[in-house]
Amino acid sequence: MNLVYADGKGQVYDHPGILAVGRNGDILVEILEEELIPLPDGATLVSLPETVPVGLDPDTGEMLKLDGYTAVGALIPQGYTRLLLPGYVKTNKDSKFPLFGYTAVVWKDGGFWIAGRKSDEPHKWNPENFPMDELRNRVQETLTAFPDNRILKHLSHCALEYECLTASNNFFHRWEGSLPVSYTCNAGCYGCISEQPEDSGFPSPQTRMNFKPTEDELVEVMLHHLQTPESIISFGQGCEGEPSTMASLIIPAMRRVRQQTDMGYININTNAGLTDHIKGIVDAGLDLMRVSIISAIDEHYNAYYRPRHYTLENVARSAEYAAAKGVYTSINYLCFPGVFDREEEMEAMIKFIRRTGIKLIQLRNLNIDPESYLAMIPKAQGEIFGMKQAIEIYQQELPDVIIGSFTHVPPQELRRRKNLV
Repeated sequence: MNLVYADGKGQVYDHPGILAVGRNGDILVEILEEELIPLPDGATLVSLPETVPVGLDPDTGEMLKLDGYTAVGALIPQGYTRLLLPGYVKTNKDSKFPLFGYTAVVWKDGGFWIAGRKSDEPHKWNPENFPMDELRNRVQETLTAFPDNRILKHLSHCALEYECLTASNNFFHRWEGSLPVSYTCNAGCYGCISEQPEDSGFPSPQTRMNFKPTEDELVEVMLHHLQTPESIISFGQGCEGEPSTMASLIIPAMRRVRQQTDMGYININTNAGLTDHIKGIVDAGLDLMRVSIISAIDEHYNAYYRPRHYTLENVARSAEYAAAKGVYTSINYLCFPGVFDREEEMEAMIKFIRRTGIKLIQLRNLNIDPESYLAMIPKAQGEIFGMKQAIEIYQQELPDVIIGSFTHVPPQELRRRKNLV
C-alpha cells in the first residue's frame, strides 16, 4: 500500500517505494490490510495544510518524511467510520486544520483505499440522491407555499449553500428533516461548527440561526414534513445551539402537532444537559432522542463540551428518563482514533450505555484539529486497542445495542405509542 501525497498545486501522487502509515492519536502506526476499504463514493481527497507526509521504508522499517510535499487525507461520507488519521507531521505547530474529519488514505491495487469501515447504510445520505436542480425547484415551491415561515427560509440557505442533506429532506419531503429552533446554547463545544470565538484559529463552517421562531412556525414545519409513517423531524441541527433551551416553544408545538396527527417520528438531537427541559419534551410526546457525547469521563467531557450549568450526570439522568418513558434513545458518539479506543474510555462508555438504556450508538467522525484536541483532553491511562478492535469489543459487550451512524426508525416492538390528545 503506497504512500499518497500532494504537491504544492494539489496534484496527488503515490510513492511506490514508501509504504503508507496512519496515526492513532499522536502515534504513527502501520496500516493493516484488514483496516482498509475502497474509497467510498462521495469521498474527497484533500491536502493537509502546512504538513509533511510520513511513510515507512519497507526495507529498513524506518519512518520517512517526504519533504517538499504535503500529506493527503480523505473526507469520507456519512455512514463510514474512520479507523486512522493520515500520517503526517506539521511544519507549523501553531497551525490548525479546518474543522473536518481527516482519514488515512493509501494507493493499492490500482485505486485509493481508506482506513475505515462501513457503519451504516449510506443510501439516504448519498449526495447523488439530492440533485441540485430538483432541489432548487422544490425549495422555490415550498417557500411559495409558506412565504412567511422563517425556519424554511433558513433551511433553504442550509440546503442550497451548505448542501445540508437533512435540510434538503424538508424540501424533498422525505426521510429525516430539520427543525432548528435555538440560537442559544448551554455548552461551548470546542469543535462547534456554527459558532466559534474570533481567536479560535478556525472558522465555523456554518452560520447559526439568529432569530427566535414562533410556535406557529414550528407547527407548520412539523406538519409539512410528518406525512408518512417513516418521516422523522429533528430538533437540534448543526446550524443552531441547544434545542432544549427552547423547551417552552417545543413542548406546546409538539402537543399541537400530536393533536392533529400520529404520523412519523419527532426526534431531538441534544446534549441532554437540561434534564427538567428534556423531561418536559419527553412528556409532550417525543419519539426519538439522540444524545451528543464524546466521553463518559467527566474531565474529558468537560474539556470538549465546556458545559454551562450542567454536568455529565445531568446527561445520564435525561437519557435514563427518556428511555424509561419509552423514547428510543441513541448516542451521537464523536469518535477520534486513539481516544475512542482507549481502555478507560471504553469502560466508562459501556457503563454509561448500560445505565441509561441506550439502544443505538451512532458513530460520528469528530471534525477537529487533531493536535488541538489531544492537547486539551486527559492523557491515555491504559491500553489503546485500535478502532477496529474497539468497535468489536462494543459489539461483544453490548450485543443488544445497534452500532450504526444515523438516526433509525425503531423496530416495531420498541416504538413509543403516540399521544393523541
